[in-house]
Amino acid sequence: MECVVSREGPSDMAAGPLSGVRVLDLTRVVMGPLSTQILADQGADVILVEAPGGDTCRVMGPGPHTELSGISLNLLRNKRSIDLDLKSAEGLELVYRLVKTCDVVVTSMRPQVLTRLKIDYASLAALKPDIVYCQAQGFPLASSRATEPAYDDIIQAASGVSDLMERIWGEPALLPTIFADKVCGLVIAQAVTAGLVQLARTGEGQHIEVAMQEATSAFMLTEHGSGAISEPPVSHDGIPAAGYPRVLSPERRPHRTKDGQIHLFPYLPKHYEAVFLEAGIYDPDDNRYVDQRAAIQNSDSLYRDIRKIAPLRTTDEWLTYCAEVGIPATRVLTLQDLVDELPVSVHPVTGTYRVIPTMARFAGGTGAAEPRPAPLIGQDTQDVIDELNAIEAASAQPAPL
Repeated sequence: MECVVSREGPSDMAAGPLSGVRVLDLTRVVMGPLSTQILADQGADVILVEAPGGDTCRVMGPGPHTELSGISLNLLRNKRSIDLDLKSAEGLELVYRLVKTCDVVVTSMRPQVLTRLKIDYASLAALKPDIVYCQAQGFPLASSRATEPAYDDIIQAASGVSDLMERIWGEPALLPTIFADKVCGLVIAQAVTAGLVQLARTGEGQHIEVAMQEATSAFMLTEHGSGAISEPPVSHDGIPAAGYPRVLSPERRPHRTKDGQIHLFPYLPKHYEAVFLEAGIYDPDDNRYVDQRAAIQNSDSLYRDIRKIAPLRTTDEWLTYCAEVGIPATRVLTLQDLVDELPVSVHPVTGTYRVIPTMARFAGGTGAAEPRPAPLIGQDTQDVIDELNAIEAASAQPAPL
């Protein structure tokens, strides 16, 4: 299979499996920028187009600089930023010129905005027929809701998350993380990579659609479709057909030990026997956990029983025992614990900061040991224009004899 042949980015861009792939990033907030961060971490030359005021992620939460929040320090790494007004003739012309040099366009704008600005798939494919164009928006293009605005909160409510929270806590709620944005960011990155594989195999571009509500619902229904996937639906002991009982147990949470917190997860019958033997409460005649099916159906009591015995040992004692008998277990870490484990890098403007790891590792490494620092707004505009002029000039030269 031939590799995608494209323009190399600047020499300080990370090397990696997507080295030589050029991406025009027309996304904002978190979902799209996360997807292009993944592509950039894997070596793609990502050119981020920002409005003159900069991307929303730059002001999400505190940070060391007015243009760089703590979130954007990692979300915008390994990218180059150009600022331009897409509503202006000059801005649109520059986008068109850039598209001709790119392999991929990623956008998270609503479809009517793309059409109005003339940067929809039809417009850009007319300039570069083999472009891999990934379009993400809240709802499917074929639905009546295609033009509606959507953020993570909206998609969580529209994809079953709030229903699950109500089943556990008695009130509808949202997960305290931008769950849908990040799920869809991963989907976008994977879909773009699949589009590049097709491009390498056939020379053909692709219009890819990632609808947040559709992608998140599919993600949720992987296990929570449960018995409702059958036709007719199948339920057990009055439990609703939709929803995976084990993870819907309100008892499913970490346990307090003698000196801290731990999460024990005895997943197999031999694990249940081992943990209850250690606690001195194993009953060979208790059939609640005789096999995995029974244990899933009795998840509430299983978690309660573990909660009763967890305080009998220290966290380290439980971790040592679980390691000996093969029971999955972990100490409970705080968000600050996770941050403290991150390596430190130096940003030329803001100083030291913590680097969130890339989500996949490849043999030989994913790229440079140090990421290219997140740019300020429009920092690379002139460099990108000069590079574009050079590419266009080179392509206009007559072929050598």
